[in-house]
Amino acid sequence: MAAVNYARSERASLCDLFVRLGPDQPTLCAGWQTRDLAAHLVIRERRPDAAAGIMLRSLAGHTARVQAAMAARPFDQVIDAIRHPPAWSPISGIGPVDRAANTAEFFIHHEDVRRAQPDWQPRALERQHCQALWKGVPLAARRALRGFPASVQVVAPGYGQLQVGTGPEVRLVGDPGELAIFLTGRQGSSRVELTGPEELTTRLREAKFGA
Repeated sequence: MAAVNYARSERASLCDLFVRLGPDQPTLCAGWQTRDLAAHLVIRERRPDAAAGIMLRSLAGHTARVQAAMAARPFDQVIDAIRHPPAWSPISGIGPVDRAANTAEFFIHHEDVRRAQPDWQPRALERQHCQALWKGVPLAARRALRGFPASVQVVAPGYGQLQVGTGPEVRLVGDPGELAIFLTGRQGSSRVELTGPEELTTRLREAKFGA
Protein backbone atom coordinates (compact mmCIF):
# COMPACT_ATOMS: atom_id res chain seq x y z
CA MET A 1 0.00 0.00 0.00
CA ALA A 2 1.37 3.40 -0.98
CA ALA A 3 2.18 5.78 1.86
CA VAL A 4 -0.39 8.51 2.39
CA ASN A 5 0.94 11.92 1.41
CA TYR A 6 -0.15 14.00 4.39
CA ALA A 7 1.73 16.99 3.01
CA ARG A 8 -0.74 16.97 0.13
CA SER A 9 -3.83 16.55 2.31
CA GLU A 10 -2.72 19.29 4.72
CA ARG A 11 -2.03 21.58 1.76
CA ALA A 12 -5.56 21.04 0.45
CA SER A 13 -7.16 21.52 3.88
CA LEU A 14 -5.18 24.71 4.50
CA CYS A 15 -6.21 26.10 1.11
CA ASP A 16 -9.85 25.32 1.88
CA LEU A 17 -9.50 27.12 5.21
CA PHE A 18 -7.88 30.15 3.54
CA VAL A 19 -10.80 30.37 1.12
CA ARG A 20 -13.34 30.06 3.93
CA LEU A 21 -11.71 32.71 6.15
CA GLY A 22 -10.42 35.19 3.60
CA PRO A 23 -7.20 37.24 3.49
CA ASP A 24 -7.52 39.35 6.64
CA GLN A 25 -7.69 36.82 9.47
CA PRO A 26 -5.04 36.45 12.21
CA THR A 27 -2.50 33.65 12.36
CA LEU A 28 -0.04 32.46 14.99
CA CYS A 29 2.80 33.95 12.92
CA ALA A 30 3.49 37.29 14.59
CA GLY A 31 2.42 40.20 12.39
CA TRP A 32 1.02 37.99 9.64
CA GLN A 33 -2.54 37.79 8.49
CA THR A 34 -3.74 34.93 6.33
CA ARG A 35 -2.70 36.81 3.17
CA ASP A 36 0.89 37.06 4.47
CA LEU A 37 1.13 33.39 5.40
CA ALA A 38 -0.27 32.41 2.01
CA ALA A 39 2.29 34.62 0.27
CA HIS A 40 5.08 33.00 2.29
CA LEU A 41 4.02 29.55 1.10
CA VAL A 42 3.98 30.65 -2.53
CA ILE A 43 7.45 32.21 -2.53
CA ARG A 44 8.84 29.21 -0.64
CA GLU A 45 7.95 27.02 -3.63
CA ARG A 46 7.96 29.37 -6.60
CA ARG A 47 10.55 32.08 -5.90
CA PRO A 48 13.88 30.46 -4.97
CA ASP A 49 15.56 33.88 -5.10
CA ALA A 50 13.24 35.10 -2.35
CA ALA A 51 12.94 31.81 -0.49
CA ALA A 52 16.63 31.99 0.40
CA GLY A 53 15.87 34.95 2.64
CA ILE A 54 13.67 32.77 4.84
CA MET A 55 16.89 31.27 6.20
CA LEU A 56 19.53 33.90 5.39
CA ARG A 57 19.24 37.19 7.25
CA SER A 58 21.28 39.01 4.63
CA LEU A 59 18.55 38.33 2.06
CA ALA A 60 15.59 38.92 4.35
CA GLY A 61 14.87 42.37 2.94
CA HIS A 62 14.43 41.02 -0.58
CA THR A 63 12.22 38.24 0.76
CA ALA A 64 10.04 40.71 2.65
CA ARG A 65 9.56 42.85 -0.48
CA VAL A 66 8.64 39.87 -2.66
CA GLN A 67 6.30 38.53 0.01
CA ALA A 68 4.56 41.89 0.39
CA ALA A 69 4.02 42.09 -3.36
CA MET A 70 2.66 38.54 -3.40
CA ALA A 71 0.34 39.28 -0.47
CA ALA A 72 -1.10 42.26 -2.39
CA ARG A 73 -2.26 40.05 -5.26
CA PRO A 74 -5.86 38.80 -5.47
CA PHE A 75 -6.21 36.26 -2.69
CA ASP A 76 -7.85 33.61 -4.87
CA GLN A 77 -4.87 33.66 -7.23
CA VAL A 78 -2.42 33.24 -4.36
CA ILE A 79 -4.39 30.30 -2.96
CA ASP A 80 -4.57 28.68 -6.38
CA ALA A 81 -0.77 28.90 -6.60
CA ILE A 82 -0.50 27.06 -3.26
CA ARG A 83 -3.10 24.47 -4.18
CA HIS A 84 -1.28 23.59 -7.43
CA PRO A 85 2.48 23.59 -6.74
CA PRO A 86 4.80 23.63 -9.75
CA ALA A 87 6.06 20.27 -10.96
CA TRP A 88 9.60 21.68 -11.16
CA SER A 89 9.71 22.63 -7.48
CA PRO A 90 12.59 20.83 -5.70
CA ILE A 91 10.54 20.63 -2.49
CA SER A 92 7.13 19.57 -3.78
CA GLY A 93 7.52 18.11 -7.25
CA ILE A 94 8.55 14.61 -6.15
CA GLY A 95 6.40 12.54 -3.76
CA PRO A 96 9.02 11.38 -1.23
CA VAL A 97 10.67 14.82 -1.18
CA ASP A 98 7.27 16.48 -0.83
CA ARG A 99 6.48 14.30 2.19
CA ALA A 100 9.84 15.00 3.80
CA ALA A 101 9.84 18.76 3.19
CA ASN A 102 6.16 19.59 3.55
CA THR A 103 4.39 17.23 5.96
CA ALA A 104 5.30 19.26 9.05
CA GLU A 105 5.39 22.57 7.13
CA PHE A 106 1.77 22.40 6.01
CA PHE A 107 0.52 20.83 9.22
CA ILE A 108 2.08 23.62 11.29
CA HIS A 109 0.86 26.41 9.02
CA HIS A 110 -2.61 24.84 8.89
CA GLU A 111 -2.58 24.99 12.69
CA ASP A 112 -1.23 28.56 12.57
CA VAL A 113 -4.52 29.53 10.99
CA ARG A 114 -6.80 27.15 12.91
CA ARG A 115 -5.41 28.00 16.34
CA ALA A 116 -5.61 31.74 15.79
CA GLN A 117 -9.39 31.46 15.49
CA PRO A 118 -11.74 31.55 18.48
CA ASP A 119 -12.77 28.29 20.14
CA TRP A 120 -10.31 26.11 18.23
CA GLN A 121 -9.83 22.53 19.33
CA PRO A 122 -7.04 20.04 18.53
CA ARG A 123 -7.79 17.66 15.70
CA ALA A 124 -7.89 13.89 16.18
CA LEU A 125 -5.23 12.72 13.72
CA GLU A 126 -4.84 9.26 12.24
CA ARG A 127 -2.02 7.19 13.70
CA GLN A 128 -0.24 7.20 10.32
CA HIS A 129 -0.42 10.99 10.28
CA CYS A 130 1.13 11.17 13.74
CA GLN A 131 3.84 8.75 12.65
CA ALA A 132 4.61 10.97 9.67
CA LEU A 133 4.83 14.04 11.92
CA TRP A 134 7.05 12.24 14.43
CA LYS A 135 9.68 11.73 11.72
CA GLY A 136 10.35 15.46 11.74
CA VAL A 137 10.38 15.93 15.52
CA PRO A 138 13.99 14.80 16.24
CA LEU A 139 15.48 17.34 13.83
CA ALA A 140 13.15 20.08 15.09
CA ALA A 141 14.12 19.25 18.67
CA ARG A 142 17.84 19.35 17.97
CA ARG A 143 17.53 22.69 16.21
CA ALA A 144 15.30 24.28 18.83
CA LEU A 145 17.08 22.93 21.89
CA ARG A 146 20.65 23.37 20.74
CA GLY A 147 22.47 25.10 23.58
CA PHE A 148 19.55 24.86 26.03
CA PRO A 149 21.04 24.24 29.50
CA ALA A 150 19.15 21.04 30.31
CA SER A 151 18.70 17.45 29.31
CA VAL A 152 15.35 17.65 27.55
CA GLN A 153 13.49 14.36 27.20
CA VAL A 154 11.13 14.72 24.23
CA VAL A 155 8.46 12.02 24.41
CA ALA A 156 5.56 11.20 22.11
CA PRO A 157 3.84 8.26 23.86
CA GLY A 158 3.41 5.40 21.42
CA TYR A 159 5.63 7.00 18.76
CA GLY A 160 9.10 7.57 20.15
CA GLN A 161 11.37 9.62 22.35
CA LEU A 162 14.76 11.28 22.31
CA GLN A 163 17.07 13.24 24.56
CA VAL A 164 18.65 16.55 23.64
CA GLY A 165 21.35 18.27 25.69
CA THR A 166 22.83 17.69 29.12
CA GLY A 167 22.17 19.00 32.59
CA PRO A 168 19.07 19.06 34.79
CA GLU A 169 16.26 16.96 33.37
CA VAL A 170 13.24 18.51 31.71
CA ARG A 171 10.51 16.32 30.23
CA LEU A 172 8.43 17.46 27.24
CA VAL A 173 5.53 15.12 26.46
CA GLY A 174 2.86 15.36 23.78
CA ASP A 175 1.49 13.98 20.56
CA PRO A 176 3.85 14.39 17.58
CA GLY A 177 1.88 17.26 16.10
CA GLU A 178 1.81 19.12 19.41
CA LEU A 179 5.56 18.64 19.81
CA ALA A 180 6.11 19.97 16.29
CA ILE A 181 4.09 23.06 17.14
CA PHE A 182 5.93 23.59 20.44
CA LEU A 183 9.39 23.14 18.93
CA THR A 184 8.79 25.69 16.17
CA GLY A 185 8.08 28.57 18.54
CA ARG A 186 4.36 28.18 19.11
CA GLN A 187 4.62 26.98 22.71
CA GLY A 188 1.61 28.94 23.94
CA SER A 189 -0.66 27.25 21.43
CA SER A 190 0.55 23.68 21.94
CA ARG A 191 -1.02 21.04 24.15
CA VAL A 192 1.97 19.43 25.85
CA GLU A 193 3.05 18.42 29.35
CA LEU A 194 6.27 20.07 30.50
CA THR A 195 7.88 19.06 33.79
CA GLY A 196 11.18 19.82 35.49
CA PRO A 197 12.77 22.70 37.40
CA GLU A 198 10.42 25.68 37.24
CA GLU A 199 13.09 28.09 36.05
CA LEU A 200 13.93 25.83 33.09
CA THR A 201 10.35 24.97 32.13
CA THR A 202 9.45 28.67 32.16
CA ARG A 203 12.48 29.47 30.05
CA LEU A 204 11.58 26.72 27.61
CA ARG A 205 8.00 27.94 27.27
CA GLU A 206 9.22 31.47 26.54
CA ALA A 207 12.16 30.59 24.27
CA LYS A 208 12.27 31.99 20.73
CA PHE A 209 12.70 28.93 18.54
CA GLY A 210 11.72 30.40 15.18
CA ALA A 211 9.27 29.06 12.58
